[in-house]
Amino acid sequence: MNVKIIQKILEQKNISPWLLTSIEDDPRKNVQEALKKRANRLAKEQDERFRLMQLYQLEQEGLEFGLSVGIDEAGRGPLAGPVYAAAVILPLGIYIKGLRDSKKIKHEERAELRAQIEEKALSIGWGYASVEEIETTNILQATYTAMKRAYSNLSIRGEYVLVDGNGNPGIENVIIKPVIGGDDLSASIAAASIIAKERRDEIMMYTHELYPEYGFDKHKGYGTKDHYQALDRFGPSLAHRMSFLRKWSFHE
Repeated sequence: MNVKIIQKILEQKNISPWLLTSIEDDPRKNVQEALKKRANRLAKEQDERFRLMQLYQLEQEGLEFGLSVGIDEAGRGPLAGPVYAAAVILPLGIYIKGLRDSKKIKHEERAELRAQIEEKALSIGWGYASVEEIETTNILQATYTAMKRAYSNLSIRGEYVLVDGNGNPGIENVIIKPVIGGDDLSASIAAASIIAKERRDEIMMYTHELYPEYGFDKHKGYGTKDHYQALDRFGPSLAHRMSFLRKWSFHE
């Protein structure tokens, strides 16, 4: 059999045992290298499945209370824009390759994961707190407001709520379990972190259209050098959180 054909066969997930045995008996160097690549790929996939299985341990612990909901936020630290939160209920054990903390994923991969989450989740809710709400209360209380809105927007309500961090947003009539580093420990929190990040980034792209001089399309409101230079030149916009700019002086 032609080596290129064998290589294509070995890229497939399912190969009949008799065909695989015959390929394994082929002494050609290129064929043996292709077999090694396949073995390495399958080993990585197995490791990924094991990693994802571990991400459902907290959700499994919550089974006695009902459905688990993961909640996470995006945008607590930026100088501008709203803070967003998402609430996600995943089918227990559903396989979503690459699912992890949104901060550890590039935009292209995050967008693909978002599509998978939206396709496979039992329910997704999102909410935000505006710049005005952040300024009226504070960023922590505004974050809790966004989380409560995200939960209230679920089409299915879960009774066991896993929240990233050590705080309690005060959602009523549920069991809340704060999880420090939750987006690395819980599949549903990781999914929520991706949804929240993607939703907020979309809003900041719209904000960029209103205020293109600040470069929101690049830094999404975070305090980068370019962002501070734009503030120095143009002063704050209506999208900026003035309470986050108290230590910054603006030049006329």
